[in-house]
Amino acid sequence: MRGAATAELDAAGIGPDRLRGDYLLCRDLHARHGRTYFTATRVLPPERRPAVHALYGFARWVDDIVDEPPPGATAADLRGRLDAVGADLGRALSGREPREPVLRALAHTVEGYGLPAGYFTAFMDSMRMDLDVTGYRDLEHLREYMYGSAAVIGLQVLPVLGTVAPRAEAAPHAAALGEAFQLTNFLRDVADDLGRGRVYLPADVLGAHGVDRELLEHCARVRAPDRRARAAVADLVEVNRGVYREAEPGIAMLSPVSRPCVATAFRLYRAILDEISAADFDVWSTRHRVSDARKVAAAVPALARSLLARSVPRPRSG
Repeated sequence: MRGAATAELDAAGIGPDRLRGDYLLCRDLHARHGRTYFTATRVLPPERRPAVHALYGFARWVDDIVDEPPPGATAADLRGRLDAVGADLGRALSGREPREPVLRALAHTVEGYGLPAGYFTAFMDSMRMDLDVTGYRDLEHLREYMYGSAAVIGLQVLPVLGTVAPRAEAAPHAAALGEAFQLTNFLRDVADDLGRGRVYLPADVLGAHGVDRELLEHCARVRAPDRRARAAVADLVEVNRGVYREAEPGIAMLSPVSRPCVATAFRLYRAILDEISAADFDVWSTRHRVSDARKVAAAVPALARSLLARSVPRPRSG
């Protein structure tokens, strides 16, 4: 795997040893925590992969500060850590050298692709929300959180992937895809999120089926669903499928060499909804995932399409 990582850095023209080490750290974070995304990224041309690793590695690193705190850490401790990261991020986005390795790789990617600073400050705002907000009244309230935690990640990656349509036309679809992926995570990880004191499923949808936090906690405790909880999850699966439909037209707007990567991630992540549906909307007795065999089955033809797209001569400019 190190040989592949070195080849990616070489292809992207990333030279200084310390910066290469920073990108390798981000790549390791991506490989460990985002296996479905990482599989899809392997379909990208090698020179585009390090930037995606930097963007995902940054998001995963900050998310882990909130979701995987050290034993005994208080909300004040976590807020202080986020504030320190935010200050270092400010240095990175203003052209000064940050202290953290992940942020050095991120700063290099931000500069190389001209990414707006607002995407990253919005992400930090959503991470801070996780320290205070434990539930969401409706989908619009949840989307306020998902803009910073998910939609902006789609927007960050868009310039790396490249587009054949005007970027402003592709952007809403990229943002919707980020939301679609995160909604799938929320449905799959209800029990895990409850363990952190949070419910991301909108309260109005839950309430329409007679579901409250107490019932969700009961389902998590006994590792079995209640019929009312199944019905609420079924409704939200349909909402999630609708967001995937909003996102799907954006795939054709991407650069041909990038489409197989995003199409692979799209199919694999949407397939988690198929697994949830096949289990009669039980998200408590097991954590639904796409098998490694299915990932390989999706990635191999996608890689072939990507290689074919790379072999097509580009039109000469001018």
